[in-house]
Amino acid sequence: CVCGDIDRARRCLLNYHRGMRRRHLNTDIYNIMMRVWSKQGKLDQIGHIFILLQEAGLKPNLGSYSAALECMGRNTNFVCVVSPRCLNQMEEDGLSVDDLFSRCAFRQDEQDLVLNAIRVVQPQYQPTLTTNGDQQYPSVVENYYTQRTEHRYPKLHFTKQELQERFTQQLSMEEACTVTIDSVEASKPATENRKLLSELRAQWHKTLLQAFKEKKMILFKTSSKNLRSNLYPYICLLNDSEYVDIMLQSVTKMPLSGESLMILAQDLGDRVYTKYSVRLKQQNHMVQKISSIYSSYIDILAKDTEVLPRERWCELEAEHTAGPILKGVEFSWPYIVTLQVGTFLVDLMVKNLKINSDVLGSAHDRKLIPILYHMYTFRCTRQVGFIKPHPIYTQILQDAMDTKLTFDSYVIPTLCPPVPWASIKFGAYLLTPTKIMRTMEGATQHEALLEKSQNLQPVMDSLNQLGNCAWKVNKPVLDIIISIFNDKGSVKLDIPPPMSEAPKIPHFNPQDPSYMATEKAQMRKEVVDAKKKWGEMHSLRMDALYKLSIANYMRDQVFWFPHNMDFRGRIYPCPPHFNHLGSDVSRAILLFAEGKPLGPKGLDWLKIHLVNLTGLKKRSALQGRLDYANSVMEDILDSADNPLNGKKWWMDADERWQALACCMEIANAVRSPDPEQFISHFPVHQDGSCNGLQHYAALGRDVIGATSVNLMPCDLPQDVYSGVAQQVEELRARDAEKGQKIAQVLEGLISRKMVKQTVMTVVYGVTRYGGRLQIEKRLKEINEFPKDYIWVASRYLVLLVFSALKEMFTGTREIQDWLTESARLISKSGHTVEWVTPLGLPIIQPYHRKRNQVNINFQIGHDVKERPDTVKQKNAFPPNFIHSLDSTHMMLTSLHCYSAGLTFVSVHDCYWTHPLTVDTMNKICREQFVALHSQPILQDLSTFLLRKFSNGKSNSSPLED
Repeated sequence: CVCGDIDRARRCLLNYHRGMRRRHLNTDIYNIMMRVWSKQGKLDQIGHIFILLQEAGLKPNLGSYSAALECMGRNTNFVCVVSPRCLNQMEEDGLSVDDLFSRCAFRQDEQDLVLNAIRVVQPQYQPTLTTNGDQQYPSVVENYYTQRTEHRYPKLHFTKQELQERFTQQLSMEEACTVTIDSVEASKPATENRKLLSELRAQWHKTLLQAFKEKKMILFKTSSKNLRSNLYPYICLLNDSEYVDIMLQSVTKMPLSGESLMILAQDLGDRVYTKYSVRLKQQNHMVQKISSIYSSYIDILAKDTEVLPRERWCELEAEHTAGPILKGVEFSWPYIVTLQVGTFLVDLMVKNLKINSDVLGSAHDRKLIPILYHMYTFRCTRQVGFIKPHPIYTQILQDAMDTKLTFDSYVIPTLCPPVPWASIKFGAYLLTPTKIMRTMEGATQHEALLEKSQNLQPVMDSLNQLGNCAWKVNKPVLDIIISIFNDKGSVKLDIPPPMSEAPKIPHFNPQDPSYMATEKAQMRKEVVDAKKKWGEMHSLRMDALYKLSIANYMRDQVFWFPHNMDFRGRIYPCPPHFNHLGSDVSRAILLFAEGKPLGPKGLDWLKIHLVNLTGLKKRSALQGRLDYANSVMEDILDSADNPLNGKKWWMDADERWQALACCMEIANAVRSPDPEQFISHFPVHQDGSCNGLQHYAALGRDVIGATSVNLMPCDLPQDVYSGVAQQVEELRARDAEKGQKIAQVLEGLISRKMVKQTVMTVVYGVTRYGGRLQIEKRLKEINEFPKDYIWVASRYLVLLVFSALKEMFTGTREIQDWLTESARLISKSGHTVEWVTPLGLPIIQPYHRKRNQVNINFQIGHDVKERPDTVKQKNAFPPNFIHSLDSTHMMLTSLHCYSAGLTFVSVHDCYWTHPLTVDTMNKICREQFVALHSQPILQDLSTFLLRKFSNGKSNSSPLED
């Protein structure tokens, strides 16, 4: 059916229906053929499929009746006779006519035809729409949705015409599926290899196109001889040249160190699916419908309103009943199909992309060699396929320094406000298929749970609020960073140097008898280390190149970041390279597009924020930090005026580039005629004090632990990392007095930095082994520390850190142990750990025992039929549960900030807003933390786990119980 071979599809269905494989069929499979016949108006064939369903012991569903009614709508000769019978049969099967319009995915004119057929029997029929008044909200947000008299959702500061123009630009970009932009290295002089690479790409395009056509013909002949499925339908979905473009784009962006076959195949398959999905939406007239709805949706964006974006979008969809529906029309390919399509393309690339061995003049003889080769490598104990580019090709690519970079359209921030998430099937981008929840590839349980959930509105509203924040580029900071990037970079300033600065990989002949065995082993180690360093440098350089090039492309634009979430509910921006969750460099070049006056306290908050970025004064009160900022004002202004040639005070900050950007903002504000009226676009951050421990302390009502993470009133801010470091030092000193050698060696070396990472991650499930590695890394950074003691010292210190935490947080370990033991018992009984957050988000852990499903190159797990991995399930439950609470708190804060008219974004537990509104955001943040932990969280979790998993009852979802 995909490629139009209807007769073969019919024969395939009958073959399965009449054989032993009938048990693999379900009603939806039969519905595929019904939809085909309905397009052709063949009501007799649809009747035959209904008979087949009865023979198979299956009942027609809404899709079946939808296809039948659509066919009647096309064929007026039978509609008067057959339509009443069809509607009566639906009623007998317990299905309502309204269900057709609320749950079926209509395309093109299907909805209109079904409606026509129904109105033959019920002339006045209008689909009944679900109203928000019928919605049941989680208790923690019930008042938020039912008592809105004070809510004022802020507008975007654009005219309707500006927003419409931005929508048109975004639509064009997504229809093209790719965007080509200038590289920030474009100013580099042209090289011979740049010209050579251009010629080679033109040649490879012709070669691949010819090979693709030949392989396609072979598959066609194979597919016509038998009914077994093959890839032929999937390589007919696009133009041949579009497949070739996808392959060449993949070759260009492949890491020089190579890529695993599985990742490469998945990437290629996803690109084919995305392009096909966009094409399908164009064919189904969805572009026109999205354009019509978005034009009306703009009204709510351009003015203050009391209606949430999701609610307004749903109203507009209900008003625009004609044509296809937008929700639920995505039919994603099975993971295995995506991999097979990608593997087919990889195979073509490996076999047909070739280059002359003497192209760089270094070979003694001339012959064609592949630019990609397939090899095997080991990941832990698994043998996996790996695709590696030839060194000659990598040399050409590296020397060419492309002046253009091509990205998939979803990699670029959107040029208009994202489509609000109004269902789990549609949101974020206009045409590009996007999942509301990121999952491990092959996992299917999450989607099934989300589809059954009835309380996702608060989660979707939070995603929409974060996505509606408009951004712009901080051009002065960006220009400084690009200048350093193009001038050999700077390791100190976290600007990756070019590959010309990478260490040379040593060469030696292992067969040379003059080398002793120990010398050969040392040389091999040096080669491995040099290659590793080279690969790391290239990866960092390309990552920075992509970020800076995208930022430079957007330098004169206002843009948005659509958001989705992972399976724990943690929220992320969809564009992967350039976003506010990135590094210090990425965050420094981002500003809010909307500016607000600083007001009475805004300048003070900018100064406090700057001190926070330096990493100094962590245990000082806010006034102490402000006093310090005022005392170094001369250095702050010098940093702003002469960042690269002055005193360079900003370079000693923990977050250097954000500190520089803040220095520039402060300088502009203090030099303005009236600092209180100065319009600031600068985001000020408020970071949590080890949020994981805050949640544990609140769950366990642990007063001592709560005090150390600033949940209790104190004269000075508490720093849990310094507190643990002090406790560890006391334990070390006691052991040193007893004559313990390692305790004596560590004298004077225990610091906040030494223990911070372990303290931060112990709440998220880090083991003693993992903690030892973290401390080992810190010890290696101390040049004077004796290397012979690193292992013993790290092992000793991690025990002290865990002991100190146990004393400070008495309830934390008990809660962790309870969660771990619960997960162990659940997974041992063959079930996967599930729970529901206080906002109603269902969560299931996707850790299953893996099995080979394709061949030696691919391992696919996470399937609903797989047994859970007990070790991963029990170790991951405590950190994942805390992550879900942390995300819930952030979502609650975002909703209430939005209703208060604040600009709000987050980087997990770090909240951003304008300097003017920091105090308001802080108040909301604390109120929502209290509101969250006023819920009986552990009691609700215990009740849910007992109801779902006790007595072996675990076949239903948490939402069905």
